[in-house]
Order: sequence, then structure tokens, then C-alpha cells
Amino acid sequence: MILQDEEATASVGALLARLAAPGDVITLSGPLGMGKTALARGMIGALGHQGDVPSPSFAIVQPYDELDPPVWHIDLYRIERPSEIEELGLDSAGEAVLLVEWPERAADGMWPEALALSLDFGPGGARILTAKVPRSWDGRWPPR
Repeated sequence: MILQDEEATASVGALLARLAAPGDVITLSGPLGMGKTALARGMIGALGHQGDVPSPSFAIVQPYDELDPPVWHIDLYRIERPSEIEELGLDSAGEAVLLVEWPERAADGMWPEALALSLDFGPGGARILTAKVPRSWDGRWPPR
């Protein structure tokens, strides 16, 4: 999928808001500045969050428990070892959707049933969105 700009990237996030179910994990990979947080903002805003959606680079985990379904926006960029993830309390997320930036910082296979989205450089400043789709997302992704 070709996304022409940040607005198009946020629109994919808004689309994900309609498709995500409680307990889903969506991972977002790609170089710095590629639009991972823009996609997350689109999703969180479409679920009804009022106000800013900061990048969780420093907080690492930013829960939005008031949403339906709840969303935990996670940025693993500053994680140095996969073992540090155990200290984040992600097991307390319950049925929240986990929206994980920089999942490659986690152990291989940490989220085997995640919808794994990847953003990369495209022509003329566009972004290329690719997806690895697990069985749990059959019929939901790609969107129709």
C-alpha cells in the first residue's frame, strides 16, 4: 500500500481503529520519522481520544484505558535488551489493544499473532506500508 503523506498514514490508523479487537497486537516497524507514531495517532484519535497523543519514546508505555477497546501505545526504541520488556507490566494490559512501535527490540516471537505493519521509504516522499498478516486477522486485513 502506498501512503502519499502523513495524513494518509493517519487514515490507515483510523481504519485500524474500526478493525482492531480487544487483545489484538499491532506492531509498527520502520526507520525513524517514517510515520509509526502518526499511524498510532490516527488510530487513537479515531477511537475517541481527545487531546494530544504524544510519542511514548520516553514513557515507553502510554495507556489509553478510556477507549473502547482500550489501547496501550508502546515504543520500544529505548529498550536495550528484550529482558527489559518484562519490567513494563504489559501483562496488566488485559484486553487492551497493544500498539507496539519498534517491535524488533523485543525477543523474536514475542507477539506471534500480531498484525505486523512495516513502513518504509517510497517514491517522492511517500511511504510504503507492508503487512505480515496472522490468521487471527484473516478477513480483517487487508481492509476492504
